[in-house]
Amino acid sequence: MNVQLFIPCFVDQLFPETAFNMVKVLEKAGCTVSYNANQTCCGQPAFNAGFWDESRSVCTKFLKDFSGTDYIVAPSASCVGFVRNYYTKLFDNSSLHNQVKDLGNRLFEFSEFMIKVLKVEDVGASLPGKATYHDSCAGLRECRIKTEPRQLLSKVKGLEITEMNDVETCCGFGGTFAVKFEAISVGMGEQKVENALATDARYLISTDMSCLMHLDGYIKNKGYDLKAMHLADVLASGW
Repeated sequence: MNVQLFIPCFVDQLFPETAFNMVKVLEKAGCTVSYNANQTCCGQPAFNAGFWDESRSVCTKFLKDFSGTDYIVAPSASCVGFVRNYYTKLFDNSSLHNQVKDLGNRLFEFSEFMIKVLKVEDVGASLPGKATYHDSCAGLRECRIKTEPRQLLSKVKGLEITEMNDVETCCGFGGTFAVKFEAISVGMGEQKVENALATDARYLISTDMSCLMHLDGYIKNKGYDLKAMHLADVLASGW
């Protein structure tokens, strides 16, 4: 199966190893993976800041970069959720409407692609220890992802998953929210981390590096023994 990669800005710039690990897992699952080096942003930051015209320009480029018929897979429910739910608003009644609709049908977050399209649960990963999973807002509410990551994690040898309290509560990042409302954002991150620590977990896992980046900042500031890991990094462990 041919798969195109969409690598979000912050993964490309700050966490490239997560992208490489996703490629490893997809290839092990039998995919032929390609990457268009011309790709840039999905347009979400400008859209969320209210700059819809500027966002539309970026999104038009995204449509061009990912034209074709291949599946598109991204290690970010946030970006996938934006494309699926808000491109239709930006391009409503435009000549690109059908292209937007087609793109939304071909674009998948990593865990849902593994489960819903490839129908692969076990990739032979192993990671001994206790872990807890964080449902990102975008994954849960925009992409409707809940069981898929847990199905994949349940097959990781040696990994024990324990659900934390208030697991569906926001971590406090929210993009520019963390900048505009720093104190609230930190307080929400603190609550999420404390709930994770209460499970005695060694690992805090999610589908979104944006959430994990925010939480990891709080974890490191406090010196806690808790490692934030993207799902792709977990599934590429122990080979």
